[in-house]
Amino acid sequence: MQSTRSRRKVAPAAADGGDSGDKLEQLLLSSAICNGEDLGPFVRKVFASGRPETLLHHLRHFARSKESEIEEVCKSHYQDFILAVDDLRSLLSDVDSLKSSLSDSNSRLQSVGVPLLSSLDSFVEAQNVSKNVNSALQSVILCIKLTELCSRANLHLSNGSFYMALKCLDSIENEFQDKTPSSTLKRMLERKIPEIRSHIERKISKEFGDWLVDIRVVSRNLGQLAIGQASAARQREEDLRIKQRQAEEQSRLSLRGCVYALEEDDDDGGLGGDENDGYSNGNNGFFGFDLTPLYRAYHIHQTLGLEDRFKQYYFENRKLQLTSDFQVSSMTPFLESHQTFFAQIAGFFIIEDRILRTGGGLVSKMEVENLWETAVSKMCSVLEDQFSRMQTANHLLLIKDYVSLLGVTLRRYGYPVDALLNVLSKHRDKYHELLLSDCRKQIAEALAADKFEQMLMKKEYEYSMNVLSFQLQASDIVPAFPYVAPFSSTVPDCCRIVRSFIEDSVSFMSFGGQLDFYDVVKKYLDRLLGEVLDGALLKLISSSVHGVSQAMQVAANMAVLERACDFFFRHAAQLSGIPLRMVERGRKQFPLSKARDAAEDMLSGMLKRKVDGFMTLIENVNWMTDEASQGGNEYVNEVIIYLETLVSTAQQILPPQVLKRVLQDVLSHISEKIVGALFGDSVKRFNVNAIMGIDVDIRLLESFADNLSPVFSEGDTNQLKNALAESRQLVNLLLSNHPENFLNPVIREKSYNALDYRKVVTISEKLRDSSDRLFGTFGSRGAKQNPKKKSLDALIKRLKDVS
Repeated sequence: MQSTRSRRKVAPAAADGGDSGDKLEQLLLSSAICNGEDLGPFVRKVFASGRPETLLHHLRHFARSKESEIEEVCKSHYQDFILAVDDLRSLLSDVDSLKSSLSDSNSRLQSVGVPLLSSLDSFVEAQNVSKNVNSALQSVILCIKLTELCSRANLHLSNGSFYMALKCLDSIENEFQDKTPSSTLKRMLERKIPEIRSHIERKISKEFGDWLVDIRVVSRNLGQLAIGQASAARQREEDLRIKQRQAEEQSRLSLRGCVYALEEDDDDGGLGGDENDGYSNGNNGFFGFDLTPLYRAYHIHQTLGLEDRFKQYYFENRKLQLTSDFQVSSMTPFLESHQTFFAQIAGFFIIEDRILRTGGGLVSKMEVENLWETAVSKMCSVLEDQFSRMQTANHLLLIKDYVSLLGVTLRRYGYPVDALLNVLSKHRDKYHELLLSDCRKQIAEALAADKFEQMLMKKEYEYSMNVLSFQLQASDIVPAFPYVAPFSSTVPDCCRIVRSFIEDSVSFMSFGGQLDFYDVVKKYLDRLLGEVLDGALLKLISSSVHGVSQAMQVAANMAVLERACDFFFRHAAQLSGIPLRMVERGRKQFPLSKARDAAEDMLSGMLKRKVDGFMTLIENVNWMTDEASQGGNEYVNEVIIYLETLVSTAQQILPPQVLKRVLQDVLSHISEKIVGALFGDSVKRFNVNAIMGIDVDIRLLESFADNLSPVFSEGDTNQLKNALAESRQLVNLLLSNHPENFLNPVIREKSYNALDYRKVVTISEKLRDSSDRLFGTFGSRGAKQNPKKKSLDALIKRLKDVS
């Protein structure tokens, strides 16, 4: 078939006879018509120019040119049409032959296919029957599996295996419910599955409710057990420190250079335990609490898709339980209920810590922290209220110790306890004031019961309990028993009170967050000794001491208490963990110095009054005797006999230094009495023989001091003799051949520094001597004046001029 050739639209050529303008117009019109443009502008133009005929002419010309073109196209297509008709005629003959061939093939196919179609129909029918049988078998198998799964779910329900029952229900829903061919079974499943889930939820909720009830008792027991373990650990540490202190003390006192190493097995197996402690399903049977019901309920609710609701339900119930635990009974004293109160809270948070670590997100860290902040705030409020009401130090200490153990216990689980420790620190002053008040009463009772008798100890344990335990022994040698101590029973009684005060103070300050608390303990110990004990002893000395023996016993007690005070500060340092060298370096004066001085002053005063009774015999001295007494005057002999008797008794009780101070005071008083007798109005005049007799008296007193050398050191003996310095220097001056040397500052400072020049003037004016006529007015006029008399007169004159 001939293909159609494409032709280009060309405008017909213009007539040869037209002018160029007409030709241009004709070309433009032809171009516009060929291109399908609007001919309106051409029409308007020709009508505007008044030449429509020209347009018609051009249009006719264009039509004639197109007619010829159409003719050519028709001729061309006519040839193609003729060829196509020829092709169709040849094709028609081919189709007729094909039709006859197909008819023959169909006949043969029909004859062959009819038997096959009948066989195929039989096959299809058998196949449908087989499919129906297979479908029935599958339905039966599905129903059997469903009933087995339902039976298994019922078995799990009856055995209480709720999780397995729920898994069976999930399998029934996911795998069988939509595929179940039996509408009856399907309706039964749609009705029973929600009922079974509701039944499981009720059962597990009841188990959880029972667990909530039981866990309160478990919490209290658990808290008591945990705090008890903390207390046992603290006691082991304290025992270790005691052993260490004993080792250090032995090492310090021993002559051998021993080094002690103390070891202790680390058996700190607490409730917190290791994270890898074999914990399984929340069960910890050794400590008596089982979290399995809780975790089971949590797991079941997770399986039911109620996890968030159960978390909220659990948290609200536990919060209500904690709020209930905060209630303090007004019917029971807090001292009796405080352990249960704090143990309940401790057990609560130990359990919550375990649930936080092993509960799989049942509680969050933030929720536990919020509960702890609430609990700390409430405990601080309760402590503030209860402490403000307490008036007994021991009660406050018991509660403080338990609270500190609570802090130690819960700190191991990561709970901050600084707020609780701050409450304890705030009441430190009140506790010590109550403790001081209790000690004041105990000391007053101990002093009131004192009989001012030396303490008798018949057994070694009594010696250890009353002497060695306070390091009151003067020697490391254990005495023979029965042993009579130099102190009375009030000394160990007071020592026990002070030691108890130290231990209670250290116990209160220990484990309270402050590591270096020795200064605080020392401050209150200074108050106990300097205010309470010293004040009580001063009151005792001023009101209850009668007689020299009682005064001597009190002075002896003070000497022993001075050694005890050293022990008190060392004991406080050891309990506070402070090296002893720091205590010895910072040691101050004796805190009972007022009572000691008062006791020694009272003893000295009594002895002085006793001596004054003997010194009245000085009135019997013949001041104008013709010859000096060789054996001493009566008064001095009586005094020496009394002093010797006194020393023989006192040296069994009083330490040498105390006895020395008392004797020194008494001898100084005797010296003053001798000088006072010469200075007083009772002696109008005396001679040298009388002064020589006084010199013998002083020598006897000095000899008495020398005879005490087995008791005192040489220096102490010299100090006793120096107590007689005023009377000795006065006698030396009166017996001197050059009394005017008293005016020499160097000699005076060396030999007469104890003398008052006014007394020297008065006493010197009383000196008379008839043999030498130093002051006589009735001698012979021509006698030569004695140089000693002349020197003494010059001394008197010069001293009067000075005065």
